[in-house]
Formats: sequence, C-alpha cells, structure tokens
Amino acid sequence: MSLSDQAILEQLQALDRMHHLHPFTDPQAVKKAAPFVIEQAKGAYITGQEIRLLDAMAGLGCVNIGYGREEMADVAAEAIRTLSYYHSFSAVSNPYAAALAGKIAALAPGDLNKVFFANSGSEANETLMKLAYLYWRRKGRPNKRILISREYSYHGSTLATTRLNGNRPMIEDFGLDGGADVIKAISPFWYRCGGDLEPEEFGVHAAKEIEKKILAAGADNVAAVIAEPVQGTMGAVVPPQSYWPEVARICKEHDVLLIADEVVTGFGRTGNWFAQETFGFQADMMTLAKGLSSGYAPISASVVSDEIADVIEGQSGVLQHGFTTSGHPLASALALKNIEIIGTEDHVTRVRTDIGPYFAKALKSLEDHPLVGEVRVSGLIAGIELAKDKETREQYPLEANICNHVSQMALVRGLIVRPAGNVVVLCPPFVITHAEIDFMVGVMRDALDETYKAIHQS
Repeated sequence: MSLSDQAILEQLQALDRMHHLHPFTDPQAVKKAAPFVIEQAKGAYITGQEIRLLDAMAGLGCVNIGYGREEMADVAAEAIRTLSYYHSFSAVSNPYAAALAGKIAALAPGDLNKVFFANSGSEANETLMKLAYLYWRRKGRPNKRILISREYSYHGSTLATTRLNGNRPMIEDFGLDGGADVIKAISPFWYRCGGDLEPEEFGVHAAKEIEKKILAAGADNVAAVIAEPVQGTMGAVVPPQSYWPEVARICKEHDVLLIADEVVTGFGRTGNWFAQETFGFQADMMTLAKGLSSGYAPISASVVSDEIADVIEGQSGVLQHGFTTSGHPLASALALKNIEIIGTEDHVTRVRTDIGPYFAKALKSLEDHPLVGEVRVSGLIAGIELAKDKETREQYPLEANICNHVSQMALVRGLIVRPAGNVVVLCPPFVITHAEIDFMVGVMRDALDETYKAIHQS
C-alpha cells in the first residue's frame, strides 16, 4: 500500500486513531497526534511518510537478519501455497515444524532437546511455568510452586507472566500484586545496585541473594528461578561474568529448576547462538522468540531438557496445553530459513568477532560525555546509562524524562533507539555496518549534547 497520497495516509491515520488500541502506548498521545505509519523496511532501515530511519532497535530487538529479505518472502509464498495451515494437536505435525524442532535441538546447549511451539515470548514463558509445575507434580513434589524472578525483569504480558516482571506499573495498573507464589530477587545491575562492591564481587553477591530467597521460602516450595541472561527491556543489564555460573550452581544445589528467558538473547544476539554459552551456564529450560524468525512471523519455542521431558512424558495422559497456531507451517518455515541465513552468513561469528566488538568500542567512546554514567554491551545489545552525577551514580528523576528527550533528539536526526527509564537501549540488526554504527554514535553524541544543553538552560 502506497502512502504517497496524503488523503490515503490521513484516512488510515484516522481509522487507526478511532479503532486501534496500541500496546505500551498512552492513548492520550494518539488522540493528540496522528500515529506514525511505517510503510516499508529494508536492511537496517525503516521508511514511513517519506522519512527514512536507521533502526538501532531491530524492531523490538527481533529483526536479526534485517528487513525485507527476498529469500524470506519466497519461503513464505511457497509455504502458504503448500500448506497454509494445520494444527499440531493430537500427534499431528507438518514438515516445517518437525524440521524446526530438530534444528533447535541440534543448536541448543547441552541436553535441551524437547521443543514446544507457541506464538510469542509471553506464551513461551507461561508454557514453561506450567511445565515446571507439571514436572514437580509428576515427581511427587506438588508443593514446589514458587517462582523466583528479579527486579528489572521482563517476561511477558499475559496475566501469569506479568506477575514475574520487575516493571511495577505493569503489575500495579492491573491490580496484580499479592500472592506468595512469585518472589523477586535483586538484579545483577551493578551500576544501580552494586554499592561499593567491585562488579565481579557484586555478581556473586547478587547470585547469593537468590539463594537467600530460596532458603527463606524453603527449597521444597520453590519450583524454578526464571531470568533473562541479559535483562534487555528494562535497560540492557549485562551481568558480571561471575553471576551466572553461581546462579546455576545454587539452583542445582537446592534442586530448583533454572529457566533461561532467551527471548531477546537467543540466535546470536550476544555473539553465541545462545547467551548461556556467552555467560558460561546451563539452564534446565529456555524460551526463544524474537530472533527465532527475526520477526518475520509470530513464533516462539519453549525448550526443556531430556530429564524434564522424560518425567513429563513418562506418564500417559494428554498434555493439557496448546495454542491454535502452535507450530504453524508458515511461521515454522520462516524460522527455519531465518536460522539458515544466520548460519550461512556466519552472523554469530561476526557478532562475536567483528561487528559486536566494533559496536562496543564505538559506544564506549560515549562514556566521556557528562550525561553518561556507563555503557553496557554484550554482542549487539547495549544500554547507555544516563547519570545526574557520574561520581555517585545518582539518577535523574524519571519524571524529568531525560531519556525520552535523548531518544527524541536521536529520532529527529534519523535514528531509532529505545528509552527505558534512564537508559537508552540499542539492539540493532546483525546486518548493520561499521559506517552505520559510526552514524549511530555520532547521532547519539549530538542527542546527548542537546539534552545536556537543555538541562543546563532550564
């Protein structure tokens, strides 16, 4: 659909404002200003209303292989012609879902070999919550019901996964406080929570805080710890290297399942196929979504270890869980092609050895700016922490909207980044070039300069 005709554009914007309830959007903002309509995208760029923008967020951290790949369009067309839809209930499969399950198992760390398909990261995480409960019930330990998540976490928007989140407004707005079945531990967020400890000391300290939560609740009551290897949505929190091996050791010692939410980090984002490899630990379960299809179709996967699968499948009876479009042929075909592209173009190695280090070095140069407290990077995910006082690590009050100002100043210069409290998050496509990173860092410096100037003029 072409938006070159102003009348057509205005008609679409009017329909959107009247009828479209946008996710994570203030409805009053849509009433005040017409929505920005994206028309097309290619590589690392999106275009809408004759404005071309470098997307340093890869959509929502999902378009790993870049936008507009012709080979993906060809696969989609062929899959729709061949098998537009059939379900996977009652022991039915399709060639794409079967092959994709095998491919994920072949790539996954350790013995994570059994795959359940859904449509989003939220559904994948909720699936693993239910499978964890089922596992312990079939082990004769039904009291193991408590889940431990962390501050600054994000695991989804369903009723169940929202309660896992460390984002207070998501919980409070819907009245989801209460109940003892979800416990929050501290995040390995050294910049804000580390105090006088060195980062590696703090990593061990943060892990042991999880152990304290397990012991306080009683290990016989704790089903699982669920955590993102890098906490992306709430600020690209990259943990100290000491953190994850200690968390894994603690979970194993206390017979608590460890669920790695790799919705953002899976499929190369941190420079390995999975962030478990980057940070040196092994989970009992993991979730995948965004990079699974690079956002070309809604699909997610919940992956469990052989031991867990053996217990769940060891008793007869229907698995009372599923979604109409689990293992959808089109989504599965696109995910297979996406993984093939990541592999054949060697994007994982490139993120680890070339574009990732270049990205890190370029962004780290911003740490000399008076507004920047630190820059955190793992592969191609980064957080630029804004600080009121660099020495004390004091934050600006959120109501000052400093981060939003920086992101808006970047946007008017042709760059999309994501404000997250007092952090600017960047999560670009794997196809981004050195020159585009140079442009990105130049824009960010200009945006920071203009914001700093505005603060000191007020």
